[in-house]
Amino acid sequence: MKLIISCEHGGNIIPTQWKPLFKGKEDILKSHRGYDPGTEDLFDALLPLAHFGIKNTVSRLLIEFNRSKHHPHLFSEWSKNISAFDRAQISKEYYQPYRDQLISEITMLIKGQNTVLHISLHSFTPELNGKYRNNDIGLLYDPKRALEKEFSRQFKKTMNGNTGAYSVRFNYPYLGTADGLTTAMRKLFPENYLGIELEINQKWVEHNKFGKNLKSLIYRSLEKII
Repeated sequence: MKLIISCEHGGNIIPTQWKPLFKGKEDILKSHRGYDPGTEDLFDALLPLAHFGIKNTVSRLLIEFNRSKHHPHLFSEWSKNISAFDRAQISKEYYQPYRDQLISEITMLIKGQNTVLHISLHSFTPELNGKYRNNDIGLLYDPKRALEKEFSRQFKKTMNGNTGAYSVRFNYPYLGTADGLTTAMRKLFPENYLGIELEINQKWVEHNKFGKNLKSLIYRSLEKII
């Protein structure tokens, strides 16, 4: 089994050419709407375990790396009204190379008779639309895929067995079958591919970093399984 980790919302950078679209929106870019706090830090911490890693630091408000190409929310309310040509340029320069590189790596590994475990790193806001999210770590997967279900079960068991300090739930706060990068990869690679989204509550983030204990728990648990 070969581990691949990806980080679709690691930063809130707006390339210079597109900064005028977000003039006066600095606070929004710094919020959970602009990126997933803590995920770039977690990516760097887990990278030594991975056969391959890829991360993006362009804000999801320019283009959403975790949406399919034809999703209605691929572009945000600030970028969707630019010309079709400009949207195509953004996709060509940032979104498509990211996906192409990931697809190429997975293809190569599967052709080499490997099973690929792809963990996509995300974080979620503790409260959304007035609703409190009662969870620390979410494991998102497709329940119809036996290997994903078994991996998630073992991952949760291992994390709980190490400390029991964090609540771990399956397919929460989102469904693992919703439109996303791992969902797209499952369609391309129906066999020898496991796609897991790891969602962590942003209440554990301070100065854009997760605590050492949490990172160590995830690292040690993942290391033990793979």
